[in-house]
Amino acid sequence: MKQLPAGLQQHLDTGTTTLCWCWRLTRTDGVRIGFTDHDRDLSFDGTVFEAASGFSASEIESSVGLNVDNLEAAGALQSEKLNEADLAAGLFDDAEIEIFRVNWQDPAQRVLMRAGSVGEITRMEGAFVAEIRGLAHYLQQPFGRLYQYGCDADLGDARCGVDLNQAAFQGTGSVVTTSSETALIVSGLDSFEAGWFTRGLLRWTSGGNLGQKMEIKLHAISEGKVLLELWQPMAEPIAVGDGFTVSAGCDKQFSTCRLKFANSVNFRGFPHIPGNDFLVSYPNSDDPANDGSALQS
Repeated sequence: MKQLPAGLQQHLDTGTTTLCWCWRLTRTDGVRIGFTDHDRDLSFDGTVFEAASGFSASEIESSVGLNVDNLEAAGALQSEKLNEADLAAGLFDDAEIEIFRVNWQDPAQRVLMRAGSVGEITRMEGAFVAEIRGLAHYLQQPFGRLYQYGCDADLGDARCGVDLNQAAFQGTGSVVTTSSETALIVSGLDSFEAGWFTRGLLRWTSGGNLGQKMEIKLHAISEGKVLLELWQPMAEPIAVGDGFTVSAGCDKQFSTCRLKFANSVNFRGFPHIPGNDFLVSYPNSDDPANDGSALQS
């Protein structure tokens, strides 16, 4: 049960209210922005809540137990703080969201109604619909380590230990031409063998996608040309001459860790753990090693 501030409770008891909704988003990079369905901006708790036309939310559905509560926020992309390029770049993925009920005549009279995170975002014709997930959502996510063949570390992180700043694991180049939104012919990577940057990371150093990153699906060489294929299209069109840096990729296998990175001592998988084929195996009477001696002893 929520405890309302005394002033807000008295305001509600009058029967004539001046209430509005306020939403505060905190991105994973720490940037905070606020919106309200009131017709003018409001400010409290160090955040300015912008009166963004068309920004609204569905009814909040709550349930007993660990089910994820349902809520959607929808709006037109009319705010400089919330634009299509930022949504496409993933800056609002898993952003924290707080939903307040506020007396717009006295913003000190407010109550936090719900907290959660931004889930799936759908963009269409200059507008968006964002799924708001309750805190119970995190109880459905796996935590801790899994026993598996592949490594569960991210290449270059503290658990992996590989220094991706070494010349052998990093390259720079520029776009020569594009054959699609994700397929690029590039220059500057001729000294690297095909596949070296497959599953690696590309970071743009110039152009419309400056500072943005994307995983590399394929690194190939065909007829003397170097091809990079990205997993997804970038938020902005890729132009000829756009510069980038790329880091080597890893398929999380022990042989790759040992041969490509000489880092087997830090491998974070379990390459010798028995698999499902071992668990379902059984003695075979045709096997010469199974001569029945074990049963006679």
